Amino acid sequence: MKSFRRHLAAVLMLLFAFVGAAPAQTASLHSPYGFDETLARIERSVDANAMFKIATASASRAAAGLGIAIPGDAVVLVFRNDFARRVLAADPTAGIEAPLPIQIRETKTGTVIAWKRPSDVYRPYPAPEIARVARELDAILAKIAADALIP
Repeated sequence: MKSFRRHLAAVLMLLFAFVGAAPAQTASLHSPYGFDETLARIERSVDANAMFKIATASASRAAAGLGIAIPGDAVVLVFRNDFARRVLAADPTAGIEAPLPIQIRETKTGTVIAWKRPSDVYRPYPAPEIARVARELDAILAKIAADALIP
């Protein structure tokens, strides 16, 4: 019976740990530009803000290649090696969170730029250096999005 209670307590603690972990908050900005222009502006802004575009994946462009029309949707994956080295040195398991995605999507009300705040993404990792990196990345991703909207 003692063993059962210990196992039950362990399972409950794990369950509460997962339930209690807040999901990463999504930040977003509405763009006055269409999907293609907003995507191009984000890609230029990534470069202008000294980050690296790892890749761009677009569900809408892939669908168009099959002759299927869906609203514009693309994800630009961004990161930078100096941040990667700092994160990996602090906690190698946090490396799974990179690169960071910025989504550009068409909605009924226009084009939206969205991203998860790095401070939320990296919150589960207790290393203080990861929190410092995440705060730096919060500012950079917000600036990438804001700069893309400057006329």
